[in-house]
Amino acid sequence: MNSRDDTLARIRKNRPAGDHPLPDIPDFEPLVGDDLVAEFGERLKRMGGRIAAPAPGEDPFSAVRERLDDSAVIASAVPEIAGNRDLSRVALPADLADVDVAVVRAVFGVAETGSVLFTQDELKVNAVAYLAQHLVVLLDPADILVNIQAAYRRPDFGRAAYAVLHTGPSATADIEGVLIHGAQGVRSLTVILLPRA
Repeated sequence: MNSRDDTLARIRKNRPAGDHPLPDIPDFEPLVGDDLVAEFGERLKRMGGRIAAPAPGEDPFSAVRERLDDSAVIASAVPEIAGNRDLSRVALPADLADVDVAVVRAVFGVAETGSVLFTQDELKVNAVAYLAQHLVVLLDPADILVNIQAAYRRPDFGRAAYAVLHTGPSATADIEGVLIHGAQGVRSLTVILLPRA
């Protein structure tokens, strides 16, 4: 038995008996207006992200076409666009260190925070959302929820072994308030509003 299994076994052995349900999550007054798409886009922009809403019949990837065309390595976890790095063949997260652009679909978005949710099913390899230089996220406008409380009520959290909310690209600021994007993770995050097929 390794130390991890030993630790988990001790926790299970000493867990108090009985059922311990999670507390009810209260309904909070929404901090956003009725237009969830506009509210989501505004908050995403505040966090350094970009939003693109292609017109019907237009290339859905027109907002990122130049970036895609100029990239050597594209890892796509969606059928809408082909990549040249097969995520099903990635053995180690380090195999994604040279990815220029990753394209993934979000489970849903949160209007109140401008966040998008990914699980292991959408990412295929969890590290792709952190190691790629640029992240392109497909989001169905119908999947934008009002706030975090609505997001936590979704069954996606309970079913997923891994779930993460992303809000804009990686960022850091120094004591003088100078904000730098892409310091520890993706340098840009673009959300394309694209209904599910």
